[in-house]
Amino acid sequence: MAAKILANLIVMGGGILARAVVQAYRQALTNASKNGVAQEAIQNTIRRASKAMSEQEARQILGVTEETPWEEIVRKYDTLFENNAKNGSFYLQSKVHRAKECLEAVHQSKGQGPQGSSSSTPS
Repeated sequence: MAAKILANLIVMGGGILARAVVQAYRQALTNASKNGVAQEAIQNTIRRASKAMSEQEARQILGVTEETPWEEIVRKYDTLFENNAKNGSFYLQSKVHRAKECLEAVHQSKGQGPQGSSSSTPS
């Protein structure tokens, strides 16, 4: 008799708990949609995935300013690229490469095209 009552309490308690969890989840979804949290999170994810490197970020990675001549930028790129190739940091190496590509595009658009960039890019 006691086992039957105990089993009944466990089943009823489990049902109540399950309904409470479902209700809390529904309320959380409602709150998120009212606040725009869900849409904002999705938009931020999309923005991050498609975000191209800014000129400021590229200059920061290579440690150069707007007044730095192109030859110095290439020299810094070569140094950083080779150092990261030796130490095995592919992530940093790719960031350095993307930074150079970004600054290369900026220089080309300003009419100051990179001189000799094909010979200084490692293959």
